[in-house]
Amino acid sequence: MSSPTYKNVHNQFKLNGFHLNREDLCRVAYSFIKEGEDFEKPVGDFLLDWFDDKEYIEMQTSGTTGPPKWIQVSKKAMVESALATGDFFDLHPGDKALQCLPVKYVAGKMMLVRAMILGLDLEFVAPSSHPLDHNETEFDFVAMVPLQAQNSLSELKKVKKMIVGGAALNKALEKQLLKLPTKVYETYGMTETITHIAARKIGEKAFTVLPNVTVSYDDRNCLVIHAPRISEEVIVTNDIVELINENQFVFLGRMDNVINSGGIKLFPEQIEAKLSAKLHQRFFIASKPDSELGEKVILVMEGTQQELDNAVFDVLDKYEKPKEMVFVDTFKETASGKILRKETLAQLKTH
Repeated sequence: MSSPTYKNVHNQFKLNGFHLNREDLCRVAYSFIKEGEDFEKPVGDFLLDWFDDKEYIEMQTSGTTGPPKWIQVSKKAMVESALATGDFFDLHPGDKALQCLPVKYVAGKMMLVRAMILGLDLEFVAPSSHPLDHNETEFDFVAMVPLQAQNSLSELKKVKKMIVGGAALNKALEKQLLKLPTKVYETYGMTETITHIAARKIGEKAFTVLPNVTVSYDDRNCLVIHAPRISEEVIVTNDIVELINENQFVFLGRMDNVINSGGIKLFPEQIEAKLSAKLHQRFFIASKPDSELGEKVILVMEGTQQELDNAVFDVLDKYEKPKEMVFVDTFKETASGKILRKETLAQLKTH
């Protein structure tokens, strides 16, 4: 078989039960654009872009690490990413997959690409926070954001393998997912790496890279990604990691979020992981300038002001314990549900 290319569609690919080739998909795309529902129109746009003469797709970054921006992503690189995912998760032609993510963003686009390239039988539903409601199908492979996974716990027994990404997977949800027969992986990646370049099986600490990817770190201890089939340039991140080897790493936290309190470096993400089973509303850890410590740890909670039992913080080391609690009515977030910390904190300053 000739090597897969974006110009061809695998002969076992199905969309909502129908075998469709390239010409069929272009017809479907036009009907989605003309008379489709709101969630179908971006699919139509994407399919026409995918089959046009350009060698790239224009995509918008999510805006977690800076203002959202448009970037050009090579279609050949997207095919390579799909093949690497197929290898890593042992996907086969005819496997049943669910597409429940918005196609406006890279994760939704890539589910379509994987299906067309790997020959998956793709069921395509409107993106919602309860994607498996009223669905009796058994799926081999599903991608969700954490909120969707949280809301689907009672239905996930119908899913063999699931990847969760787009926002951090908290420890409380991870514990619930570990009780299920489903194999669940948290993914690591960004728009620039065409979704994930590594995955961590829940219950394990380290992320393992996909085929044809290696990792190192720079002098800040930040992850550096070498993925020549996906990006000609080496990708330098702001994610502080503990490197196990060139194929595995443990994520510690984002450089931009690190708190230096009294000369001790604290990673908000690690404090949040410890607190996630204790707090039942959304929160994050941040800092405020402090005359003695330089920076002091604060707990930012969503919702109305309340008192917390100090025992909640017993899981934390002495230096990790918040010195202050602040409340924000509603957190600012990206479309995938990732909390925008800086923008949320800016709301505090305007009160």
